[in-house]
Amino acid sequence: MNKLVQITTIACVMAGAATAKPNLRDVDAIDDALLAVGLADEIRKTCPEISPRYLKALRFVNGLRDKARDMGYSDAEIDAYRKSPTEKARLRKEGKAYLAANGVVPDQPETYCALGRAEIEKSSLIGSLLRVN
Repeated sequence: MNKLVQITTIACVMAGAATAKPNLRDVDAIDDALLAVGLADEIRKTCPEISPRYLKALRFVNGLRDKARDMGYSDAEIDAYRKSPTEKARLRKEGKAYLAANGVVPDQPETYCALGRAEIEKSSLIGSLLRVN
């Protein structure tokens, strides 16, 4: 009987491990999309020639929330990830690296404008959230 309890316990633990969700930061479809939203926001704030597509961005962010829910994440898990100071700092660091790798120089708005126009031109996710004035 003791052996049966051990087997059942192991089976339950293994089933739980198989269904465990990864941290949202490890879900590329969500994490990369949030990074793109943050980059688009940074570009539009810094470049006076580029404006956001507010409604598109709002629909996009709501769609991300729906996607996370469909993947089994609760609203509490989504909000914890979205509001986490650690995750915000990590995404900010990744965003700065992306900007630098794409020729953006802090305190030079024209470099943000050049990146924004390039993203719009190539129809990237970032570019889809922006428009030239």
